[in-house]
Amino acid sequence: MDKPVCLIDTTSDGKLCVRESALQILQKIEQPVVVVSVVGLYRTGKSYLMNSLAGKQTGFALGNTIQSKTKGIWMWCVPHPTKKETTLVLLDTEGLGDVEKICVLPKPRVRYVAELTELIKVRSSDEDADDSSEFVKFFPNFIWAVRDFTLERKIDGKDASENEYLEFALKLKDGLSKKVWEYNLPRQCIQKFFPSRKCFTFPFPTAPENVSRLESLDRACLSPEFLEVTNRFCKLVFQESQVKKLKDGYTVIGRVFGNLAKTYVDTISSGAVPCLENTVIAMAMIENEAAVKDGLKVYQSGMDKLKNSFPLELKDVSPEHQRLSSMATQTFMKRSFRDTDGKYLKSLEENITDLFHGYLSQNEQASKRTCEDLLLSFSAPMTAKLQQGFYIQPGGYDLFCKDLEDTVEKFKSQVKKEVKAEEVLNVFREQKSVDSKAILQADKQLTHKQKEIKEEQMKAALLNQKIQANEVKQQQLEWRMDAERRSYEERMKQMKEKMDEEMKLHKMQAEHAMESKLKEQAALLTQGFKERSDRMTREIEGLKMQSAFSQCNREREFAMMMECNRRQEELWNAIAQQSAPKRRNKK
Repeated sequence: MDKPVCLIDTTSDGKLCVRESALQILQKIEQPVVVVSVVGLYRTGKSYLMNSLAGKQTGFALGNTIQSKTKGIWMWCVPHPTKKETTLVLLDTEGLGDVEKICVLPKPRVRYVAELTELIKVRSSDEDADDSSEFVKFFPNFIWAVRDFTLERKIDGKDASENEYLEFALKLKDGLSKKVWEYNLPRQCIQKFFPSRKCFTFPFPTAPENVSRLESLDRACLSPEFLEVTNRFCKLVFQESQVKKLKDGYTVIGRVFGNLAKTYVDTISSGAVPCLENTVIAMAMIENEAAVKDGLKVYQSGMDKLKNSFPLELKDVSPEHQRLSSMATQTFMKRSFRDTDGKYLKSLEENITDLFHGYLSQNEQASKRTCEDLLLSFSAPMTAKLQQGFYIQPGGYDLFCKDLEDTVEKFKSQVKKEVKAEEVLNVFREQKSVDSKAILQADKQLTHKQKEIKEEQMKAALLNQKIQANEVKQQQLEWRMDAERRSYEERMKQMKEKMDEEMKLHKMQAEHAMESKLKEQAALLTQGFKERSDRMTREIEGLKMQSAFSQCNREREFAMMMECNRRQEELWNAIAQQSAPKRRNKK
């Protein structure tokens, strides 16, 4: 994007809406996204910081009046400067406190974060649950940018770093008065929801008379101290801002981010409370259905190319099927998530199997046409002799049999291992047996006994050909089953790897939440809030139980998937054992 666009706007009746043009941009972004948003009062330098992160001097509009310049939420997608194959999504929010809107603010700003758990839910069940431990699993890092900082950073007469200044500012006061409660509330929320937090204190950027034209101001006119802090700020954002992930660790790409934005905005506009769990489930359904289509597209595209070379031997078709089936599964795995019961993977498997059978059928039809054309060509002299009555003479039967075997030998030398060769040859021999019987009966050179012997030989040759055709058909069936079994095993292998990775990510999120709770508890103890620390201990124990329960559920889902895999293996083996004796008996 060469410039920002509006992502979230308001309609004429005041409801939130997502701009379609912005969604179309996000739909085209297949890379993971790092999302950085800025929130604060209007005219406090938010847009300037975002332009700096984009590596541009202009882009997001800089306000220079008493009105907020940014309306709604604006988006700028640029290549991430330090993370390869990643897109940086910058969100510049409408400034709080605009003189035109401050009179209609629904509540004091101090309560925005405090009421977060009432404005958005993590789980659809248990309405009274404390979701703070869930939020910290995937909440972003918190950076407090303090502008026009002129105070000395000293605490109790000692020099303090920017981060020490922040933690000092977040210290709670003891007491039960309303004033103390209002003082503690935003600090408690920042400590609870943002365990990872940093602070930057920005000095004045330039002389007061130049502030209104920062967009056009030469960098030489900016304070070196201001530029130094800005550079440190951007460097930290680039280094520590992680790729956006959903609950359970699913990596968000641009397309998914756009779908999430629309889902949340539509929910809020309807008056409902957004639920992260429900949103993730909805996203999973959308992405998993698309993942199945993506996987099938990979498989179908490759097999369509192979189809141009039909007819082929099965030994050439089966390996390509397995290779493309594996690629289709990899494509599916990259996009799918939370397919805990394997429903969508099963759909992919069934569709690939159906397509595979279809391609095999097309290969067989191509082989059949090739074989029929060859036999028609090689048997043309025989057909001409039959029409001329050449074989209706003494000794004509032996001449017919010789021409027939010569035709068969020529055919076999040409078709090699065509999948339909024996079947087509079987039909050809059955058709010629009618002519053979007529010629045999008309041959006056043979005695009655000789004719009986010749007829038995003819029947034996037909039976042998039929057996060969059935043998080849059975062998091809086993090859097909083996190809399907190998493809199934590969899918299960990839599914296991994906579930292992998801379980690992889930464990990391739980550990992150536990770490944040312990950090918050330590801060409470340091500040002398023993009662609150004890309450935090109970929360930590609850978090441990919840994490263990969730881990148990995931392990059970994994065990069920492996049990299905085991049963499928038993089915393949049973079918294989049944088919092997049949082949031996026929021999």
